Order: sequence, then C-alpha cells, then structure tokens
Amino acid sequence: MTGDQRERFRSGLRAGLGFGAAAFVVGVSFGVVAEPVMGSVAPIVMSAVVFAGASQFGATSVLASGGSALTAIATGAMLNARFLPMGVAAASALRGSRLQRALEGQTIVDASWALAARGEGGFDREALLGGTLPQYPAWVLGTVVGVVTGDALGDPDAFGFDAIFPAFFLGLLAAELRRPHAVGAVLIGGAIALVLTPILPPGLPVLLASGGALIGLRR
Repeated sequence: MTGDQRERFRSGLRAGLGFGAAAFVVGVSFGVVAEPVMGSVAPIVMSAVVFAGASQFGATSVLASGGSALTAIATGAMLNARFLPMGVAAASALRGSRLQRALEGQTIVDASWALAARGEGGFDREALLGGTLPQYPAWVLGTVVGVVTGDALGDPDAFGFDAIFPAFFLGLLAAELRRPHAVGAVLIGGAIALVLTPILPPGLPVLLASGGALIGLRR
C-alpha cells in the first residue's frame, strides 16, 4: 500500500468511526425490536451475516405484523437489491483474486459507498475499506447489547432510536444533493415511493423508487 493509499484508508477510517457510532446505536435499536420477534440468537446471527439495517428492520417489521418468513426474506432481498448497482459501480476499484474481490465487495454498505464514490465513475477502494471497518463490529455489538438489555430499555422509541435510522439516510442524501441531477432524482424517487407505498407490499416501493436514479444517465 502506497503512502497515498494509506492516507485515504486512514481518512475513510476516521469517517467510519462516526458512522460506526451511529451503527452501534441503530444496532441497539434493532436488537431491542427484533428480540421479542425472533428470540435472542437469530437477531445477532442476522446482523453478523446480513449487515444491512434497512433489510433487517424491514424483515423484522414483516414478521412482527404476522407475515410469513418467506415474505420477510423477500422484503429484505428487495431492500438489499440496491447493492447490485452499487457493487457494479465499485467493482473496477476492487483488487486481487476473485475471492479477494468478493470479500472486499462485502464491505459495500450505504455510508461507505457514498464516502468512496468520487463521481464520473471514480471510486476509492481504500476509503471504502476504511469506512466499513469500524461499522461492522459496531453494528453486531449494538445488536448484542439491544438483545441483552432490551427488557431493561423498554420501548426504543422512548429514547428516540426510531429517529436515528431515517436521520442516517437523510445525512447521506444531503451529501448526494451536490451531485448533478441529484435533486431531480430525489424528487422522482420520492414521488414514486409516496404513490406506491399505500398500494404495494413493504420494500417494493423503495426498490421501484430507485428508478429515479436513472435521471443520472443524462449528460
């Protein structure tokens, strides 16, 4: 690793510490919410394997409302479908063998991807890896704390935990609004989600709303 690469990694790591703190708090909220629905072990395993807050909360919401496991899995998969184009965008920056590239691809999460994206097809591999490094253990540890202390904490909404997750994505959105055509994409995507949410199953409106990003193909 060159000096420039080390510096970009350290820069990503510093940013990742802040994201990690948010991931820990949201992980606690997930553990508190998921434990009554799934038991003590499943939420922790889910966080360790899935590592995607949106799909985990979505799947848990389906189960809590009486939906089947199949519906919960489909909801989580639809919410995670956004990682397909995100992975394609980052693929050229990943290095090594197919196995190494596949492992590095697991570090693609929303905050780190936004941090590493440089626009016009550019992507910073070192910022991606550094940004995710603190987030994964923080997310899993937060889930463990939420599962273990859920009874003592009670309703997570009483502590404002319910506001952290949307605030997290609003922060990412604010950074993206500086990009060309971003405002148009946001308005189109928001309109699609607003219209379809009362009609379609959970998760599908969000997936279809991502079609608003196609405005970015304009030159």
